[in-house]
Amino acid sequence: MREGFGTAESWKECGKKCLVFAQNSIMRRIGEERWNLFKRNVEFHLAISDSVESYGDPEPIPGGRLAVTIECSGCGYLKIGPAIEALEKESEGLGAAFYWEFIYSCYRLMRIYDHEDALQYEEGMREMAEGEEDADQQYEFPEVEKALPECIRRDLKAEYRGRRQNARCRLHQAQKSKHKSWLLHLRRMQRLARLNVGPQREYLDTFNYDSPPLPSLLVAFQERDAITACFDEEGQHMLEGSSEPALLVFFDPKNPTEVRNAIRSVTRFLLFNQELFELAEELQEWEKDHGSTPLDRSDSSIRTA
Repeated sequence: MREGFGTAESWKECGKKCLVFAQNSIMRRIGEERWNLFKRNVEFHLAISDSVESYGDPEPIPGGRLAVTIECSGCGYLKIGPAIEALEKESEGLGAAFYWEFIYSCYRLMRIYDHEDALQYEEGMREMAEGEEDADQQYEFPEVEKALPECIRRDLKAEYRGRRQNARCRLHQAQKSKHKSWLLHLRRMQRLARLNVGPQREYLDTFNYDSPPLPSLLVAFQERDAITACFDEEGQHMLEGSSEPALLVFFDPKNPTEVRNAIRSVTRFLLFNQELFELAEELQEWEKDHGSTPLDRSDSSIRTA
């Protein structure tokens, strides 16, 4: 309560139970409007516990500490191709800059599924087919690179640091873009991404997860493109075994500094995803206004029934 985490009244309402009090306080901070935004776009599950799953069973956290976890059981979907095309029409290179900075910002905070994952999946398919006769007739390879927009394909071989520098320069020059709202969302995402809100590896390594976090977002260029096809194939196996949470923060409820850090970490993660999914909905509405019907991904293979 000293950290503004709740009130004396809410503490009594929770029966003076620390776990219930902490979870209710965080849900109040999230707010109904933000939570409804997430529910429309992604399946996040927030929990506070004194144990973490290990080999399918709860394992107590040492030292009387608690863990805030946000798990993703069904990822969001963003068709970014039309936005890239619109930005490229406005100014050559702007669409590519928007895309690269968007995915780099996401990489810092959460797992997403994008062209890189699809390229790796295709590479794995081709490696397995090596040496087999008539492999091209037996297998249907996704040909991911051919499905990428020209401006993205052109940048694939570019050196990482130079590509990022060019992208930032192009975005800075586009402050008066007619799609300024998209760029403002991205700018706020960039700022939040520079803050450390990811899982604490020193603790994660002591628990036993079968796989990294499930993707919180599928980023495709067009409906049913090669990236989507690869995701749907891989998604059939993503729910097998235990996955790391999208966010995992440990704290001692008796330590004010750790409580503050936990609040900041969760808040920054939620603010980033708020910007992300507000942008996703804005792009979807823009696409509708320009004569396209966005694809409903509610039956995605890693969405729970």
